[in-house]
Amino acid sequence: MSVVASLLAPVGRVLLRDVALDRLRTAIVTGVLAPGEVIKDAELAARLGLSVAPVRAALARLADEGLVESKPQSRTRVTPLVPAKVRDAAAVVRAMHELAAREAVPRLVEDDVAAMRAANERFRAALAVADVDSATEADDDLHGVLLARCGNTAVLATVERFTPAIRRLERQRFGTDGGHPSAELHDRLIAACAAADADAAVATTTEIWTALLSELEDDPREP
Repeated sequence: MSVVASLLAPVGRVLLRDVALDRLRTAIVTGVLAPGEVIKDAELAARLGLSVAPVRAALARLADEGLVESKPQSRTRVTPLVPAKVRDAAAVVRAMHELAAREAVPRLVEDDVAAMRAANERFRAALAVADVDSATEADDDLHGVLLARCGNTAVLATVERFTPAIRRLERQRFGTDGGHPSAELHDRLIAACAAADADAAVATTTEIWTALLSELEDDPREP
């Protein structure tokens, strides 16, 4: 099949499911679909311009991630935001990032460290203008270098599953300044990676996530 012909080939259902999953996950994390909101697969499919099947498949995946919940023969809704559950998820994700740092640092090359530095500069610039979306993307890119280099698919799957729930609470409660670790902590992590010091990288990773977990401590406003 020629390149031109392949562009017009039918789009596979798995791809449509992934598109729906990405769009719906982002809508939930950003609050476009609010906690507790009842959602209907047919309405979502119409809004996305898709058939119902990929939307249902995406909702099943989001249920596994804890972002939606369904009752048989009843309703599907966005999961209410429960800070205690988010703290549990954050503790698990912290452990995965610590493991990723331990396994990745010996495998890093100069381009990896350069990519982390570039991501942190974008992170710092986003913080300066309170751009939550860009700060989050840059933060993910920075830590993503270590996740990619660690080579542990179980670590990657666990982080992917639980991070959206953490992001949802960060965005709702804090905004950029409170919801993200400082660029200075990132600088220390990058320095440890550049020096191939896995112990220091793990310790700094722990410090980054401990700072976040401290922000997720019980709030007297919680129900």
